[in-house]
Amino acid sequence: MFRRKLTALDYHNPSGFDCNDETEFRNFIVWLEDQKIRHYKIEDRVNLRNIPSSEWPKSFEQYLQDVNCPFSVQERQESVDWLLGLAVRFEYGDNVEKYKNCPPATATKAEKPSDPLIHLDSNNPDFKAGVMGLANMLKIQRHDDYLVMLKAIRILIQERLTPEAIAKARQSKEGLPVALDKHILGFDTGDATLNEAAQILRLLHIEELRDLQTRINEAIVAVQAIIADPKTDHRLGKVGR
Repeated sequence: MFRRKLTALDYHNPSGFDCNDETEFRNFIVWLEDQKIRHYKIEDRVNLRNIPSSEWPKSFEQYLQDVNCPFSVQERQESVDWLLGLAVRFEYGDNVEKYKNCPPATATKAEKPSDPLIHLDSNNPDFKAGVMGLANMLKIQRHDDYLVMLKAIRILIQERLTPEAIAKARQSKEGLPVALDKHILGFDTGDATLNEAAQILRLLHIEELRDLQTRINEAIVAVQAIIADPKTDHRLGKVGR
């Protein structure tokens, strides 16, 4: 499951690593911190290196927090995969010259699927860990179906994080001038300044209601699109959940 990343990091037993073996798992974490990640100073790794200690899980939990891992101690496979990804990134950063000349892998036309999601194994722990990491990073709510989460991530990136979307968001929006004397407040505070402030607040509130109505309409359209386009499980040959 982690073989490719372990191989890339020159781990001594990439094919036989078992993260469910407590002793092997603890030794692996120490090796990963000592050799690849190196987040702590050497003198600060004492607790993590004390493998037989009953307090080791607490030390590991603190370590996950210190490296900003989005997964908890209970999510062992996901946290291991995340730490491996971090280590691979650091490994590349330390050896840029070594890896930048590697020829990129090219896929032939026959290898390119018409729908990339068809061949994804949503039960694969690596896939789940990657999707969950992106969802946590982008503050997307969790969902039982990881493919649904992946689609939500894609939509968010397309709508909010593309260069065009960012440029559009940075554009200043200039509103149209409004003549307050043409809008009836409906009550009198006895103070002209307060009356004017109340009119402005009412207009802003109306604008917020319009925006809310627009969002409601968009949500209705999105729900209708989902209902009209049922999911297809390509592995089972069935339509629907």
